Amino acid sequence: MEYVVSKQIVETYKLVKGLDAVQKGMEFIKADEQNTLEDQLDLVVVEAPTFEEEERAKAFADKLAALGLEDVQVDRHGNAFGIRRGKGKTGKAIVIEAHLDTVFPKGTVTGRPESQDGVYHCPGIADDTRGLAAVLSVLRAFNHSGIETEHDIIFMGTSREEGMGGFGGMQDFLADHDNIIGCINIDGASIDTITYQATGMKTFAVNFYGIGGHAYGAFGKVANPLHAAARAVAKIADIQVPASPKTTYAVSNFHAGNDAGVHAIVPQATIKMNMRSDCQVELDILYGKVLQCIKEACAEETARWGMDTITYDIETYVDVKAGTQPADAPIVQATYALIKDAGLEPVLGHGGNTNANPPIAKGIPAVCIGGGGKAGMVHTTQEWWDSTDAYKGPQLIYLLANMMAGIAGVSKSIL
Repeated sequence: MEYVVSKQIVETYKLVKGLDAVQKGMEFIKADEQNTLEDQLDLVVVEAPTFEEEERAKAFADKLAALGLEDVQVDRHGNAFGIRRGKGKTGKAIVIEAHLDTVFPKGTVTGRPESQDGVYHCPGIADDTRGLAAVLSVLRAFNHSGIETEHDIIFMGTSREEGMGGFGGMQDFLADHDNIIGCINIDGASIDTITYQATGMKTFAVNFYGIGGHAYGAFGKVANPLHAAARAVAKIADIQVPASPKTTYAVSNFHAGNDAGVHAIVPQATIKMNMRSDCQVELDILYGKVLQCIKEACAEETARWGMDTITYDIETYVDVKAGTQPADAPIVQATYALIKDAGLEPVLGHGGNTNANPPIAKGIPAVCIGGGGKAGMVHTTQEWWDSTDAYKGPQLIYLLANMMAGIAGVSKSIL
């Protein structure tokens, strides 16, 4: 079925793009790409593993301050941001953000990467250092064009997006700010894919406890937590989930004891799980089924020996709510139209785990798109980024931001 962009969105887009000031900003972004690249190379060498983003947050905040934003700060959650005030003084704001953290431990980046025919090889060069550079590029374009928006624009680098961070920076920022009406989340490079739905995710550990003892001497006298964990995993493996909405699960880690205790009944065993669904109801149902498997496994292992009781507790690492917005939401339509006009074929990503999750789950319009260029081998030490036509990313984001924030006296926000 062909995707249709409404007449209202098309007219707003044509109006905004046709403005001399907007064109001035577009041309500036292309001419300014070398500065954007320099920002990217500056920041990629400031390593920022999840939960250790302080140094990069400060470096990014310094760049925001140098570009004249108001109220530049690194907040208590580790987010670095500043505000470009709207002329309308509405008290409302849109957010343009990329995440500060990478998946790599400190010491992985050994130096500033050099160009190899426009291609750069460095861990984190695309995910999400390119996103941070794109945020700064868009800010410079607004400054150069002199456009006065109706609503405020917050330019931000967020903490704790990756892995165990669970989009924590974005979640905490939204909890502290109830005036956000829309978000552009920049992640990676590709600008043809629109992530507009939020896949829910839970990541947690289950610890099984018992008395423990000698594998020979205590046999028959105590229940075995490792056996209880194994029973639970076997039960979990038989859980059926729907193909649509897509729902997945995996026991990703199983640990008990050590080599020194190979002749012991362990006092504790741990399994770790990740589960995801495009539907919060299905995610909750799946979690309930997993809990039932755990309870049954503990009861069965306890009954098997009748000597002591296997207990358990759960450590939750990540709990991200699923959310959705219509494929024809104004923000999605506008992004689609912009990509199409750039000569690309838009791809609607029907699920995903990005910093767009928290706003979408809260009912705030949001999309996640790339910052420009091409990339590959992301989340590996062989990560690369190709700078060819990379300026098109910030150009697209700049246009979308103008449509979302509204231009004072010219066009209203599409949100």
